[in-house]
Amino acid sequence: MKRVVCSFLFFVLMSSSVFAGNKLQDIRVWPSPDKFRVVFDLTEKPDFSHFNLINGDRLVIDFKGTSLTTNLKKLKIKSQLVKRIRKSKSPKKGTLRLVIDLNKAINPKIFSLPPTGPYGDRLVVDLLKHSDAITKKVTSVAIKSVQDKAKQKRDIVIAIDAGHGGEDPGSIGASGRYEKTVTLAISKMLAKRLNDTKGLKAVMTRTGDYYVGLNKRSSIARKASSDLLLSIHADAFTSKQPHGASILVLSTKRADSEVGRVLENNERHSELLGGVGEIIDSNENSKYLARTLIDMSMENAKVESYNIASDILTRLNKVTHLHKKKPVLASLAVLKSPDFPSLLVETGFISNPKEEKKLFNKAHREKMVDAIYQAVTKYFRDKAPEGTYFSNYRPKTHKVVSGDSLSRLAKRYKTSISKLKKYNGMKSNVLHVGKTLKIPQS
Repeated sequence: MKRVVCSFLFFVLMSSSVFAGNKLQDIRVWPSPDKFRVVFDLTEKPDFSHFNLINGDRLVIDFKGTSLTTNLKKLKIKSQLVKRIRKSKSPKKGTLRLVIDLNKAINPKIFSLPPTGPYGDRLVVDLLKHSDAITKKVTSVAIKSVQDKAKQKRDIVIAIDAGHGGEDPGSIGASGRYEKTVTLAISKMLAKRLNDTKGLKAVMTRTGDYYVGLNKRSSIARKASSDLLLSIHADAFTSKQPHGASILVLSTKRADSEVGRVLENNERHSELLGGVGEIIDSNENSKYLARTLIDMSMENAKVESYNIASDILTRLNKVTHLHKKKPVLASLAVLKSPDFPSLLVETGFISNPKEEKKLFNKAHREKMVDAIYQAVTKYFRDKAPEGTYFSNYRPKTHKVVSGDSLSRLAKRYKTSISKLKKYNGMKSNVLHVGKTLKIPQS
């Protein structure tokens, strides 16, 4: 009799460990222009397997030792890729089987993520939207764009990166509002202001509430042939006292301030929140040549980034308090593009109750956007890239900065070295930093 009781207790214990182990507490969906993301929130690290049923366009995921504690009927899905997510009977006891019904056969990208921030263990499913039809359409548009640019002066392209998004809320304000909300609102306002200006074109890395990987943000800017990248964020700290705006530019070394170090940590945190399912390819044979070319371009991008950031801070100082009056140096992925200047604008501390209220005030946002806009347009009127509409403008003076030379200035302002020297009464080619030169007008 004792043996029977012991056997029964052993069976009960084993059954409870199998059936009541992991729990699937919630399912979240995040549609974006290039993919449809499904996130499964669990109490423990998922033990899973998956397979596709091609004929039925279904993705089947089996969660071992997992129970479902959320109502699938409440899940609202609006997607051209996914019909619904439903529960199905599993052939194995203690295994939760979920089926994602698809509108077409798709190869998913599936990976688990550890607990971080407001989330516990997660299983992420990315369903990509790529198709031949889309590729052909993009290609034809790109060809037409190149042909059009050959006929006329091109626009200066400015990439606007709204920080965070989707399952990565960013910093959370004193009243519970998200950084991702304010960054998107400011970014849209700035993009409209730029697009309303002849000769300028804004490209946004995200236009809605979805996550974009850190490396992909720069990639989007590069594919659009951007001349500048502005990443918009809202700062936060462990206490409510810090307040004010700041701007970060690239440093190849460790961050030069506590603000920069906090942001570097937050960047890694954001990747864990948003998912790190990206693959970066590298070519071992060409990396040394690439490194040399990148270093040359990077140095110029760093100098120009610092100059733009300094002017923005001067203008922001008239509309809001500055947390740092000079650009802050930090090593952040979004700042590392060597082919164009990049800067990260911290619009204020969302963790400060008064500043959080200002950040969600439309009138205050407009003032901040105007300060950024004025600095950007001044920079490109002074240093318009060759072949752009803005290159028609020619400033009447130029203040010499480190790295300037007569040959570079002559090329930039479409004049000659002899004219520059004659116009300024110069007898030698030596330039002194801080000297103001008069620019010959055509």
